[in-house]
Amino acid sequence: MRMIRFPSEADMIPRLPALLTSTLLLLAAPLLSAQDPPPPRAVPLDLADKEGNYAPLPPKTDLDANLRIQIYLDENNFGPGYLDGKIGEFGKKAASVYNQINGIPVGNYHPLIEASQKRVPEPYTTYTIKEEDLKFVTANLPPNPPEQAKTKYLGYRNLLEFTAERFHTSDEFLQQINGKNLYGLAPGSVVKVPNISPFELENWAKHVKFKPEGPQASHSVVVDIRARVAIFFDDQNRPIASFPITPGRPKFIQFGEWKVTNMVSTPTFRWDKSMLEEGKRSDSFYELPLGPNNPVGIMWCGTSRSGIGLHGTPTPHTIGRAESHGCIRLANWDAVRLPGLLRPGSRVIIR
Repeated sequence: MRMIRFPSEADMIPRLPALLTSTLLLLAAPLLSAQDPPPPRAVPLDLADKEGNYAPLPPKTDLDANLRIQIYLDENNFGPGYLDGKIGEFGKKAASVYNQINGIPVGNYHPLIEASQKRVPEPYTTYTIKEEDLKFVTANLPPNPPEQAKTKYLGYRNLLEFTAERFHTSDEFLQQINGKNLYGLAPGSVVKVPNISPFELENWAKHVKFKPEGPQASHSVVVDIRARVAIFFDDQNRPIASFPITPGRPKFIQFGEWKVTNMVSTPTFRWDKSMLEEGKRSDSFYELPLGPNNPVGIMWCGTSRSGIGLHGTPTPHTIGRAESHGCIRLANWDAVRLPGLLRPGSRVIIR
């Protein structure tokens, strides 16, 4: 199974698949400069052929088979959403995209099922909680910004939350597959988890401001608000990654084309009620410390549209299911891949 590389300041490029495609319709965004290539074209998302026929994915009751598919898609950067053994909306979109880029007829999922069985023979593994994991937990994490501003670190609420995010899943699914309450986890506890390359926060770059360098600066991202998916393209408009997102509230969505202006890992956050509710900065705000439960998670990717960016989230289970205040949210385990996809100078197309 391929491991996700977490970039250091000297090496910020994780491995990515050579191809990926979008679920968008034809894009017609205006060019920002004469040097920019035409906006990416994309193919429609189809789950069945023209006659409405399709080879069904495993039934909902086949938890292991569905989990294998989710893991296989995730490992290959076809974001299926959080792992839960169910092929839901984002799993079906990812499966359709997988078919399209691999030249598999629309509606035929047998090759995907076979590939997942071969590459992910065992959908589960175990993780032993370590003493050093406790440094990422903030006991009695305050629920409101005034109190959060007084803390030094916005860590996980408990070791269950830490373990769930580490393995791209939810508290509920971990408790389901372990058959017991896991809120009492402690160093030495052994937990059954999805067999996915873990999001290792301890290896994530800290306080790094990414420079406008490397091929990523010529990459672009298309954010499809309706499909709630972000598609990343290289400098030749070839798709290279796709992840589910939560877009901003309709009144804050800024359709059009922008540029990435700044990127920073483990950011702090300026919590301003006026900015969040009305889109206007005020003098009344709180500076919230870094941590996985920071409102923008562990990564901030700002754009030339003031206040709008792509970033992580403290609530990965809500991706695609709830509106953000105005930005584009990704699960932290997907947000860590942003430095290998974009840099200051990259195009951001919101449609």
